[in-house]
Amino acid sequence: MAKEEAKIKIIKDGPYLVTGGIPLKEKIIVEVGNHYEYQPGRELPQSESYSLCRCGQSNNPPFCDGSHHEVDFDGTEIADKVDYQERSEHIEGEEVDLLDDHRCALARFCHTEKGSTWEMVKESADEEKKKEAIKSADECPAGRLTVIDKDGEFLEKDYQPQIEILQDGEYGFGAGIYVKGKILVESADGSHYQRRNRLTLCRCGKSRNKPFCDGCHLKFKFKE
Repeated sequence: MAKEEAKIKIIKDGPYLVTGGIPLKEKIIVEVGNHYEYQPGRELPQSESYSLCRCGQSNNPPFCDGSHHEVDFDGTEIADKVDYQERSEHIEGEEVDLLDDHRCALARFCHTEKGSTWEMVKESADEEKKKEAIKSADECPAGRLTVIDKDGEFLEKDYQPQIEILQDGEYGFGAGIYVKGKILVESADGSHYQRRNRLTLCRCGKSRNKPFCDGCHLKFKFKE
C-alpha cells in the first residue's frame, strides 16, 4: 500500500488533519541572554495521521477532541494565497537582501545580541552581521523573513518535513504550529497554499489571518 502524501488538510471549522507520517515534536521558545533559542519540550505520540486542534479549546492538546463543535468555532480562512516573493517587501542590504511578508508570529528570533535582522542585513558587509542575519531570519518560524543573495537565491536551511508545537517559555503561553519542509497545506475549499520551507499555523483559534499565526496567542493569553 502506497504511503499517504505528507499533507495538512484544513477541515472547515475544524482541525488540521495531518497525513503522511510527519514527525511531531514540541519546542519551547526561551530567552537566553539577549537572544532566543528553541529547546526540546515533551515527547508527543507519533502516528501516520493525526488531527491537531485549531480552535484552542481541546482538552487533549495539541490534538483535536471535537471541542470545535461545542464552541461553534469559526475557522474561516482569511489569508490570501499570493506567493511569498510576490507579496514580500524587498529590503536591500550591503551584501545580502531581505524579504519580509509581514506575517509575524511574535516568536522574536529577529531580535539578537548583534541587532535586529533588518539592521544586520543593511550592515551585511560585516561578515559576522551577515551570518547572524541569515541565522536569525532562518529561525523565524513564520517564514516572514528570508535572507537572499544579490542573485535572489534563498539563504536558508533545507528543512525536512516536520511539525513542531511551539510553547512560549518567556511568557508561559501556548504558541503556534511550526510547519517545516515544504509540507503541502490544503485549504478547506480544496485549494492549496504555497509550499513553504517555514510557516506557522494558528492553534489558539484567535488569529485574524487564519490559518496562519499572527501572535494573538499572546494577546489572548492562550493556555492549553
